Amino acid sequence: MRKFTQLTGLVAPMDRANVDTDLIIPKQFLKSIKRTGFGANLFDELRYLDKGEPGMDNSNRPLNPEFALNRPRYQGASVLLARENFGCGSSREHAPWALEEYGFRSIIAPSFADIFFNNCFKNGVLPIVLSEQVVSRLFDEMYSEEGYQLTIDLQQQQVKTPYGDTFEFEVDAFRKHCLLNGFDDISLTLQDEDKIKAYEEKRKQTSPWLFNAIS
Repeated sequence: MRKFTQLTGLVAPMDRANVDTDLIIPKQFLKSIKRTGFGANLFDELRYLDKGEPGMDNSNRPLNPEFALNRPRYQGASVLLARENFGCGSSREHAPWALEEYGFRSIIAPSFADIFFNNCFKNGVLPIVLSEQVVSRLFDEMYSEEGYQLTIDLQQQQVKTPYGDTFEFEVDAFRKHCLLNGFDDISLTLQDEDKIKAYEEKRKQTSPWLFNAIS
């Protein structure tokens, strides 16, 4: 998992409430568990004018010109600004996979669905909760200024605007530690690899029948 320390990135809007995980990555794309290949179908139903299916050549599909992520001013965005209850619906981990692969490293919203919120941290995406008033202000600034960027400092737990305003956010200490160091669940487990191997060797000595090959 990629580390997250500090990010200065272009901001793109998802200006609607209750964006669910099926809108983030539709159900027909959930057949794979490889964690890759989902970025091209992020927000598929909003992004394209036809119905997407696995294996399609997305470069030939008609784009929806009204969708924000298809507009030139938001190309290369790494911060997604959203409304309340982002990530609601089913608990598919493919949603943060798609967001991260597309290029979003952080999502700012007034609230998130709990499971989606947790899944983001496990996949290198930083979800930030700011008040509705602050989020609305950021939307206004973003719409009024093309190329609008925010600086997100995880160590200091701050979001900084181009105008010098700073907004602090809360983050669990353990989740913060994992993001700063790029630790996912597997990486955390492998920190105890020597202890795991030692335990396995001890078990082989005390309970050898557990390790006999089945013929």
